[in-house]
Amino acid sequence: MEKIWFAGGCFWGVEAYFAQIKGVLDTTVGYAQGTVVNPSYEQVCMGTTGHAETTEVVYDPQIISLDDLLEQLFRIIDPTVLNRQGNDRGSQYRTGIYYTNEADAAVTHNFIAKVQANYDKPIVVEVEPLKNFYPAEEYHQDYLQKNPGGYCHINLNLVKADERK
Repeated sequence: MEKIWFAGGCFWGVEAYFAQIKGVLDTTVGYAQGTVVNPSYEQVCMGTTGHAETTEVVYDPQIISLDDLLEQLFRIIDPTVLNRQGNDRGSQYRTGIYYTNEADAAVTHNFIAKVQANYDKPIVVEVEPLKNFYPAEEYHQDYLQKNPGGYCHINLNLVKADERK
């Protein structure tokens, strides 16, 4: 098992999207890269904690590669927009890829360099070592599964049939 952390706007949709993908074993939504220990959702929404809404993705690299996971992330985000995805605005909705393994940093930087040619504007996705990650409150976990029809800026149908669990 390996772990990678993705910030891509509201974490409800990011989690629901990745939970469908073959090789993803578990997802947890939370808050990453901030300055407050174990912040609340309300604190993060104030935009003063430095946290990004983030999804921890636990995956089996024998089934899906990090490169393939990055490709999936770039299907659901606009990597050229800072601090906004869909209707969500603020630094907590920035895009980011956070890692604990230096090999993942190299894979990520290579991926971004390769796909930059597909965009007219620079890619502004943060790529950083994971500083911290605090799981969000229980009501946020698997939110869209618990609340079908809840708000989501991500098209969950972008996962192709052969990529689904």
